[in-house]
Amino acid sequence: MAFACTIPAVPTVQQDDATVRITRWDFPPGAVTGWHEHGWPYFVVMLMDGILRVHDGAAVSETALAAGQSYMRPAGIRHDVMNGSDHPIAFVEIEVKRPDALVTLPGA
Repeated sequence: MAFACTIPAVPTVQQDDATVRITRWDFPPGAVTGWHEHGWPYFVVMLMDGILRVHDGAAVSETALAAGQSYMRPAGIRHDVMNGSDHPIAFVEIEVKRPDALVTLPGA
């Protein structure tokens, strides 16, 4: 079960092509992404300090992250993310659709 919340986080897709999808997520205090699952491995880079609460369907974890801090997750993990901070937070999420294509980009 996802978090009970009526405040949605706001996704802004910055790039979406055959290789990657890059999305900025903005969260007012208490906002949630909603229950979802990623089809590709992904990275998250925090844009400001904040507390992420992650519900995996069985348990809730809470992690304090600093601006610039990042983490990665594999595809296929169902979850819901909530801003557990008392202030707005934001992060950039980078989903890697074709890892093999990243090494063949022009100028790489």
